[in-house]
Amino acid sequence: MKRDVQNNASSGAIYGLGLIGAAVWFISTATGLWMGVLGFLKALVWPAFLVYEAFKALM
Repeated sequence: MKRDVQNNASSGAIYGLGLIGAAVWFISTATGLWMGVLGFLKALVWPAFLVYEAFKALM
């Protein structure tokens, strides 16, 4: 029985590196503990910020 296997690990690696970079950026610019926590939460959804800013620039 032959099974088709797809390798999509590269997009996960890019997201992971982006997550780490965004977390470092947002946490390093935080002024307090709760702003650091908020920065980490922002780092989890950084692609949404990226797409939003891209669409805003296109308009």
